[in-house]
Amino acid sequence: MATSRLARGQGRTAALLIGPFLLLFLAFSVAPLVYAAWLSLFTERSSGLGFGGVETFFVGLGNYARALGDAAFRDSFVVIATYVLLYIPVMIGGALLLALLLDSAMARAKRFFQLGLFLPHAVPGLIAAIIWVYLYTPGLSPVIDVLESAGVKWSFLSADHAMFSVVNISTWEWIGYNMVILYAALQAIPRDVLEAGTVDGASGLRIALRIKVPLIRPAIALNVLFTVIGALQLFTEPKVIYRASTEIGSSWSPNMYAMRAAFDNHDYGLAASASILIALLGGVLSFIVTRFSARRTQP
Repeated sequence: MATSRLARGQGRTAALLIGPFLLLFLAFSVAPLVYAAWLSLFTERSSGLGFGGVETFFVGLGNYARALGDAAFRDSFVVIATYVLLYIPVMIGGALLLALLLDSAMARAKRFFQLGLFLPHAVPGLIAAIIWVYLYTPGLSPVIDVLESAGVKWSFLSADHAMFSVVNISTWEWIGYNMVILYAALQAIPRDVLEAGTVDGASGLRIALRIKVPLIRPAIALNVLFTVIGALQLFTEPKVIYRASTEIGSSWSPNMYAMRAAFDNHDYGLAASASILIALLGGVLSFIVTRFSARRTQP
């Protein structure tokens, strides 16, 4: 009897603690997805010669077929794939290197450097993109002036170099965040394991590569997962670059395509279907990365 009362009490406590999260999750995550899925099944068309107003028609999966059949939408995913191939090695590799350096015995002023490296992440993404676009703009940027004085010509806002510019902005914003996660994982490694490697005569580099990195592999996989999901949501950086130079096009990323469809073309059904496809792809990629990392971390 006492056990059942205790179980009921724990259930009420759990419901009380989880309830607010579930309500917010349903209101701000599930409900918008359901509404977007419903909106994606309809389209609006002008009746007659356009003088009879706008009518809503049920098209089923027609908007999905339109999105998938649009070369601009497909090309935006090619851009994201290229972005991921460039961004993940640079950002994850850089964050891992910084975390290992901070965790090394020779590191000094660890708190200072940890805070300094994390500070760019505290800058809102829009502000960071505007700052970097200023540094990318000819006639305004001291960086371009230095490069030109050295005989180097590089157009950061051109279609050929915009990918590197976006990767640079994203790396500047997120490398400190990922470094903190990896550094926390390194701090959780039992010290006796590292001491055993030192006693066996392993160098600092060997300990880092053969002991530390394998032990924090789940944290690395988590960072990769977050980075892949974040790549699908890429919007702010290329949008600001597009405002400064229209060479990259208004549908450079999938989210830019959805925004153009909704607010430039007022085709909300197409925008909703594109958003649902982006969300589905994000879920599939999350599942693949999670399963792959789970297999790699199994003994």
